[in-house]
Amino acid sequence: MAAPRERLEIVEAEGSSGSLGSSAAEVVLPSDLATPAPMCPHGPTLLFVKVSQGKEETRRFYACSACRDRKDCNFFQWEDEKLSEARLAAREAYNRRCQPPLSRVQCVERYLRFIELPLSQRTFCQKCQQLLLPDEWEDHPGHPVVSNVSVTQLKRPSQLLYPLENKKTNAQYLFADRTCRFLIDLFSSLGFRRALCVGTPRLHELIRLKASGDVKFNLKSLLLDIDFRYSQFYMEDSFCHYNMFNHHFFDGKAALDVCRTFLQEDKGEGVIMVTDPPFGGLVEPLAVTFKKLIAIWKEGQRQDDNPKELPIFWIFPYFFESRICQFFPSFCMLDYQVDYENHTLYKHGKTGRKQSPVRIFTNIPPSKIILPVEEGYRFCPLCQRYVSLENQHCEHCNSCTSKDGRKWSHCFLCHKCVKPSWIHCSICNQCALPDHSCKGPKDGCFICGELDHKRSSCPNISTTKRVNKAARKQKQRKSNKMKMETTKGQSMNHTSATRKKKRRERAHQYLCS
Repeated sequence: MAAPRERLEIVEAEGSSGSLGSSAAEVVLPSDLATPAPMCPHGPTLLFVKVSQGKEETRRFYACSACRDRKDCNFFQWEDEKLSEARLAAREAYNRRCQPPLSRVQCVERYLRFIELPLSQRTFCQKCQQLLLPDEWEDHPGHPVVSNVSVTQLKRPSQLLYPLENKKTNAQYLFADRTCRFLIDLFSSLGFRRALCVGTPRLHELIRLKASGDVKFNLKSLLLDIDFRYSQFYMEDSFCHYNMFNHHFFDGKAALDVCRTFLQEDKGEGVIMVTDPPFGGLVEPLAVTFKKLIAIWKEGQRQDDNPKELPIFWIFPYFFESRICQFFPSFCMLDYQVDYENHTLYKHGKTGRKQSPVRIFTNIPPSKIILPVEEGYRFCPLCQRYVSLENQHCEHCNSCTSKDGRKWSHCFLCHKCVKPSWIHCSICNQCALPDHSCKGPKDGCFICGELDHKRSSCPNISTTKRVNKAARKQKQRKSNKMKMETTKGQSMNHTSATRKKKRRERAHQYLCS
């Protein structure tokens, strides 16, 4: 699977369904923003700049942070666009209408009432994805329901709720139980007492389920997730409605305080953050969000303490390794292959592929992480870490080089190991698939054309920004001049018409006198 570019393909603002061909959009980091971003139903939007055929366009625009498809959230606003008070009020009203029908407090009150009901009255509406109280049954006529909802079912909400499988927005592909057991056992063996689960609802519920049945199990968790449906099943200290693409807590300061208390408990000791973002999401805004969570954790540290890092497990496809390590240089990628229960490709079995491309990126030293031998992993004494059985140590690279679980081959012309299906192309002067196009890779920098970095880290970006800023100013001056000329012309036309009218009136009076 080819590595996707760290850019967003966009459509025209007017909503046409066709793509812009070679056009792409790159996110502008929050530090570059002069004013607060406008809000959509998913919280603060992100600022993008459109790049077409190697040139950055002058106009930047705001779009939804969570939805990469405008069918899911059609917010679009040019950065320099001025909105009327009426339009702003209409947008605020729309954003309010798109929020969950019940507040967080109301959800907790309903949950407490629900668990007090006798088993025969506990009902879940599958169509509305909602726990029903007896006085609400008549509002759901003909809807498929689950009756006699047990306490065990309430503790496994991911089995009651339909997964939201939009890979660009929610991507609710749930961990297989095998993966959850591995993570839970690993966290316990490493001595962690708290797990901040960012977008990992299945892991969160299995941690809580094991804690409720094993008094010796000393691990608790807090779930941050954009799926508000989970608010029906958890108290305030167990779940926060959260958008990981813009660090937005939908329930405001109260939810932020819950997260802060969880991260800073015991002066920040014994906590790990584990996150499984949608694979269609951009790495850049995710990295910004995770650094904000790290900053909250650091607030609870003593100033005289030795500088430490918040332990993190970022679960993402292996072909994002260079992008993730660009933002977190201390991260390394483990060989462990993460499986999903409801994904047709990323799981074991007849319907899945032999190797899952999803890996764990972490700042925990890999020598401390023991991978299960019974699942096909071995310890490499030279690398001092666990690797897959087919990942053989290369004496030339002095490393176990495979990324996808297969045995890679060393290319002496490229001076590195490559996938076994690749061959060295004398035209491209690099290894690639036998049937590849020799036009060269499409990734790289849009500004200078080099392949070893992206536009956001280009050393020439400051020069380009100055040129673009000057172009924007020139365009703005031209636009203002045209507006002034138009206004002046309209004013002159009005004056001329008034004078003609007065002359006609005087002439009429003269003829009639």
